[in-house]
Amino acid sequence: MVEFPPLRNDLLLRAARGEKTERAPVWIMRQAGRYLPEFRALRAHHEFFEICRTPELATEITLQPIRRYSGLIDASIIFSDILVIPQAMGMEVLMNPGPSFPDPLNIPADVAKLRQNVDVEKELGYVFKAITQTRIELKGEVPLIGFCGAPWTLFAYMIEGGGSKTFTKAKTWLFKYPKESEALLIQIADVCVDFLVGQVKAGAQLLQVFDSWAGELSPHDFALFSLPTLRHISKGVREKLANQNIPQVPMTLFAKGANYALGELAQDSGYDVLGLDWCIEPSVARRTVNGKVALQGNMDPNVLYGGREAIESAVKRMCKEFQDGNNGGASAWIANLGHGITPGVDPEDVRWYFECIQKYSASKQ
Repeated sequence: MVEFPPLRNDLLLRAARGEKTERAPVWIMRQAGRYLPEFRALRAHHEFFEICRTPELATEITLQPIRRYSGLIDASIIFSDILVIPQAMGMEVLMNPGPSFPDPLNIPADVAKLRQNVDVEKELGYVFKAITQTRIELKGEVPLIGFCGAPWTLFAYMIEGGGSKTFTKAKTWLFKYPKESEALLIQIADVCVDFLVGQVKAGAQLLQVFDSWAGELSPHDFALFSLPTLRHISKGVREKLANQNIPQVPMTLFAKGANYALGELAQDSGYDVLGLDWCIEPSVARRTVNGKVALQGNMDPNVLYGGREAIESAVKRMCKEFQDGNNGGASAWIANLGHGITPGVDPEDVRWYFECIQKYSASKQ
């Protein structure tokens, strides 16, 4: 086992465990990304998945927002992509600029083309190396988050061949071939479990599962096809960590668009933190989960284009809704956006967002 530098800022981990913190820990999804000029400068010389597969480059990009916003940001998230799992299963994925699959799954018989037993160390060891290297180079400044895509979201990409507005191909599978769909979803989930356990062994201190397309399913179909796989992941990760005597880490689920399922997810999904998109009021979310889990989110990312006054106003309102009673501070809340930051945002407006979170989420002495 690698000896990592001691952690100097554990706000994120305390909040994820449901503790009240002196202010809300804050990070943003896609914080190591195209809005940063230093990212664009490096990306100009390297293909996207080349960066993911090169630990030194992935580490450098992961550290960029930590350097730029040192003292304002409370977590790092490893630079990678949810689609490394379909790649590990034997599918080709290109990024130009969005993801595309030259040979998607068209009929259930195509599943036979997938790698049936995925050795995550062999196929995804580059992510583990990047995590270990990043943990060392962070020098304990903030915790490091590992992640994967959720099975339904990965399933949709693998069948649609990329993003989609209608998800007709993926949903045709669900409704025409339900048993085959369930089997593929569990096959994907098993790889997710091994991948997440490997990330913890490599040094990840919190895990997040991104179900980016959860909101494309009806509540009935989410409960039927996505939720069982999400439970499979949380249960499988915890069991494998326990069996290997590895300390448990908090787990976050971000099921974008599935606010209808918030109560059920809080009750028994097996996650410590639920991420929120911007389409639910924090006060409603808090009442719905009733203290059973911590919450993460949820400012609309597009507010970052509205100028400093709009950002401050939105942050102030969000903090008030998430705060615990009249004394300020944050009760089991991690401040974030309701989805990933987009490329055109001014990095200085992101700095202002972080400063406003620190100011308005702080305890009143």
